[in-house]
Amino acid sequence: MRVFLLALLAISFSSFANEELSAKAWLENMSHALKHQQFKSSVIQLQTDHIRPFIYLHGKVDEQEVAFLEYLNGPPKNAVRVGDTVTFIEHDQPAYSVLSPRIQGIWPASLAGDLAQLELGYQFVIGGRSRIAGRPGQMIRLIAKDEYRYDAQVWVDMSTYLPLRFDVISREKQLLEQIMVVELIEMDEPASILVEASKQEWPPVMNLVERKEAQNWHFTWLPQGFEMVVKDNHRLIGSHEPVEYIALSDGLTNVSVYVAKAKESPLPAELVSRNGLSIVTETVGNAEVVAVGKMPADTLQRIAQSLVIK
Repeated sequence: MRVFLLALLAISFSSFANEELSAKAWLENMSHALKHQQFKSSVIQLQTDHIRPFIYLHGKVDEQEVAFLEYLNGPPKNAVRVGDTVTFIEHDQPAYSVLSPRIQGIWPASLAGDLAQLELGYQFVIGGRSRIAGRPGQMIRLIAKDEYRYDAQVWVDMSTYLPLRFDVISREKQLLEQIMVVELIEMDEPASILVEASKQEWPPVMNLVERKEAQNWHFTWLPQGFEMVVKDNHRLIGSHEPVEYIALSDGLTNVSVYVAKAKESPLPAELVSRNGLSIVTETVGNAEVVAVGKMPADTLQRIAQSLVIK
């Protein structure tokens, strides 16, 4: 009974200390925790048509961030990050490495980064509290400042400040995607697999092949906070058709834009829109533009239409 009462007191004092935090302070603490805490998370990603479970480990080895991601369903697929190098290991192709400060596909990169860019497009508001994975969590709402993107909400563990759940919400308040922790384990030392990963010699970082023409693409309009993060050129698998690739992001939402020579038979303006993911096409001069992103289709259409050559 005494141990139980002490535990209740510890939770109460922790909650009281957190009462004064602003929404932005919660997010800043979460960003710090994702970069400095040592932990293991068992996570599920929920969408309308599938569930994807994975395990994520993070720690520091010799003052350097090391992370490991393992997908639990389907063919083996892992990712390892040592510092700013991420290596992808899949069963059907050789391992390859890219430069990146985070492993994509888990929590949005901005949750562990600078919030300044995120503030351009979203307002931070404190929500309610709920229990997730057996841990009390504080909800922070990220409300879009315009109609060009979706709202989101994240629950922050009140003890470690690590994320427990992340939702993407449509304009109609429909849940489009949910990433939720089902077990969170704190560690005093980095997991042994992270220590081993830091010692391995991983494949060298791939050199992105760039064309001079790719550097001339320019958007005359983007929603506030969006910026180019990648521009390169590659060939489509199967057809080997050359395609210009441009990645845009506001820190929470990512947009992929592909530009290729227009075909004789034009593609439909909107190819698909499900789970909040939209794909739209637009013809710009003699080029065909395909924009893909988890945002309203009319926003993607406007982005595609604004692409010009300087």
